[in-house]
Parts: sequence; structure tokens; C-alpha cells
Amino acid sequence: MEYCKVFLKPKKEESLLRFHPWVFSGAIQAIEGDPAEGDVVEVYGADHRFLATGHYQIGNIAVRVLSFTPRVIDEAFWTERVQTAYALRKTLRLAGVEGNDTFRLVHGEGDNLPGLVIDMYAHTAVMQAHSVGMHYARHAIAHALRTVMGDASRNIYYKSETTLPFKANLEDENGYLYGGENEEIATENGLRFYVDWQKGQKTGFFVDQRENRGLLERYAPGRSVLNMFCYTGGFSFYAMRGGAKLVHSVDSSAKAIALTRKNVELNFPGDPRHEAYAEDAFKFLREMGDKYDLIILDPPAFAKHKNVLRNALQGYRKLNAIAFEKIRPGGILFTFSCSQVVSKEQFRLAVFSAAAQSGRSVRILHQLTQPADHPVNIYHPEGEYLKGLVLYVE
Repeated sequence: MEYCKVFLKPKKEESLLRFHPWVFSGAIQAIEGDPAEGDVVEVYGADHRFLATGHYQIGNIAVRVLSFTPRVIDEAFWTERVQTAYALRKTLRLAGVEGNDTFRLVHGEGDNLPGLVIDMYAHTAVMQAHSVGMHYARHAIAHALRTVMGDASRNIYYKSETTLPFKANLEDENGYLYGGENEEIATENGLRFYVDWQKGQKTGFFVDQRENRGLLERYAPGRSVLNMFCYTGGFSFYAMRGGAKLVHSVDSSAKAIALTRKNVELNFPGDPRHEAYAEDAFKFLREMGDKYDLIILDPPAFAKHKNVLRNALQGYRKLNAIAFEKIRPGGILFTFSCSQVVSKEQFRLAVFSAAAQSGRSVRILHQLTQPADHPVNIYHPEGEYLKGLVLYVE
């Protein structure tokens, strides 16, 4: 198959020779042919040496690399990549094991499929495209999923309404590519929860906090727990299984609070330890008093672009400062940032500044990141987006 060719400027091939999966628009010298956004192109150096095959797109990132060897991007390619991703999840003992049917099957660049995310909930795969190329390939990818996973992927739901580049002028298209069962209940580490993949945030649940929720469970016995930005209540029902004395869940979204209540009731019917509040986070924190000795701060991304980075860091500093001020002596704070543009160092500095402002003695117990089913391509360190600290506050 003949693909359009992208030629780089002299000395601009170095990142591709280090297997970084992006080609920036400023590195391009010329394009042979007239590729449309989402087309597969081949990338060559200034000396006309082949470098990579990938999806062409409009914007700062001009090519997302699919292969560093000459490949036809066909059914066999998608099947091979999905098979490799599935085999890793089996190695991690996340797929095909009793008591867990929730995991990330494909994590973009981390699985050498840039622009594609697939999360599994029971027998439903929720697919999200972050590039036009992956949008166009959605049916081929769905076929590869069925080939590799069979009945383990009885339903394939495509949900890219909010993730595709808005300038691409693509029609919003959320819906089932295969199947159609509304199988709402999934299981994670033996705990059950409802997933709203059609109307919920992201793919319906934050799979990336699974191991951090498990860690929280170990610290929960006898503690009074506050789960801020609770969304569907993941940290809350882990805390309850861990033996927390009381658990309060807070989110500004009434829909999220309703889902949290359903999830807690699913696992702990009639348990009086849990209460949920639909309130503004900062308002709740300022007015809550000092009743909590285990607090979780897991806010949505404060910064999605570098031009708002400064405001985001101020937001993290302000949020953590209130928590340091209010948490009881001997309390434990789980605090996170999921903003990719915020580095580990910047996040830690914001939290340290908040701790210094409080004047309290604070020690780091754990430094947290995303789990193994959200792998970071060693050649693409930008893929490490989740940062977290577990802090002991005297």
C-alpha cells in the first residue's frame, strides 16, 4: 500500500531515532502527497531514510507513530497490537482472574497505540479515540478486539464525543460498535460498582486509582475518612471494607453523589457509616472542622494546557493547605494530581509549600503513580500523568 510521505528537516530525526512516538509540525520539511487528517503516512529523514509509520493530524503534534518499521496498517496490525496489550494484562493478573473484571486494556503510547484508550468493565470494552486516525480505525479495532478476546468483549462501546480534536469537524458519535447490553455492574478487587460509560466522566470509572485505593484500604481501620472529589465513590467503599469508622464522600456533582450512594449501597447495604454530600469542595473543606484523620484529595485535572499551569499549581497549593490546616494530628493525607502538564517536581513543590504554610510536621509515606495497566512507554516519559503522595501529618 502506498502512503503519503512526510520528510523531516535536517537533524530533526533524532527523537524518532530514540523511539519517541510523536513528530512535531515544526520538524517537517515537506510532504509528498496530500494527506487528510487521520490518514496513515510514512516519515522519512532529510536523507530519505525511512523512520516511522503513523497517523497524520493537524496541530502541534503532526504524526503519532504506530510503527518504527515499515508496516501496512491493516487488520493484522490491529489484532497484533491488541493481542500484545491483552497478554500484558494477563501477565499483570488483571484479566481473566476471579474477583476482577475491570482494567485498562489499551493505554495510548504506553501500548504503542497513540491516541487510543480502551477500558474493560465486565464484558464491555469502552473505546475512546483521542486522534482522528484512531476514530477512522474504530471499526477495525473493534473487530480486532472480538478476534482477540471473543466473548470477554461481548459489548464494545465507542465514546469519543469529548476527546476528538474539535477542529477536525467530525460528527459526534457515541454508541455501540458491537453488542448493546447495558451491563452496569463491574468488579474491582472483589468490590462491585455501577459504571455509567454512556454519560459518566472519562470511560465511566477511574481505573487508574485501583492500586492506590487498595493502599488506602490498609490505612482505613478505625479512621474518620473524607473522600473529596469522590466521583463514583471508589476510595469510599475501599475505606469501608478496610474498617473505617465513618466515611464521608463529597463531590460538586449531584449525579456523582447519587452514583456514589448506589455503589456504597451495592457493597455495604444499609451501612450507617457512610454519608455523601453534593457540595463545592473548597467550601466544604473550609467549613468541615477537624473531624477527619484520613483525607483523600483527588481533584479533576486543574491544568490541561501549559498556559494555565501557574493557576493550576496555585489551586493544588490552596487545596492542600486547607487539608493540612484541618486534618487531625496523626492524620494521613492522600493527595493527587492527574494533570499531565504538571510534573512530579512541580506537584510536590505545591504540596510542600502548602505544608510549610500550615507549620505542621509532615512526612512522606508513599509516592504514588498510575498502575501497571497504564504503562509508561520508556521513550515517552510524558505518559506518566498521575502523581500522588501519602503524607503523615503530626
